[in-house]
Amino acid sequence: QVQLAESGGGSVQSGGSLRLSCTVRPYRGHCMGWFRQAPGKEREGVATIDDDGTITYADFVQGRFTISQDNFRTELHLQMNSLKPEDTAMYYCAAVRRGATAQNLGEVVDWGYRGQGTQVTVSQ
Repeated sequence: QVQLAESGGGSVQSGGSLRLSCTVRPYRGHCMGWFRQAPGKEREGVATIDDDGTITYADFVQGRFTISQDNFRTELHLQMNSLKPEDTAMYYCAAVRRGATAQNLGEVVDWGYRGQGTQVTVSQ
């Protein structure tokens, strides 16, 4: 069993920044990632970082977000800059099978672990 706990969400104006964090207990060599879900919309992967260090991002990130881990891989982060109103969603931390990407994270998380989520709201 992997326990994930997110923090760092909040409300910002368009163009602002937020840093999301996720505590991972224990790290078991999963591919770690962030996905989001807005009301009435499907889940969409945001970014992943695999056990071998491979990083993937969704196309909509466009260089604005950075995913990272601490050296012990017990903290996962998502630095989000240049936020837009369309980034408004509940953001979740996920631990899934190796080889997952931001493109399929929204689906494969059904067979992995996820946290309770942290809300990100971006206003005009």
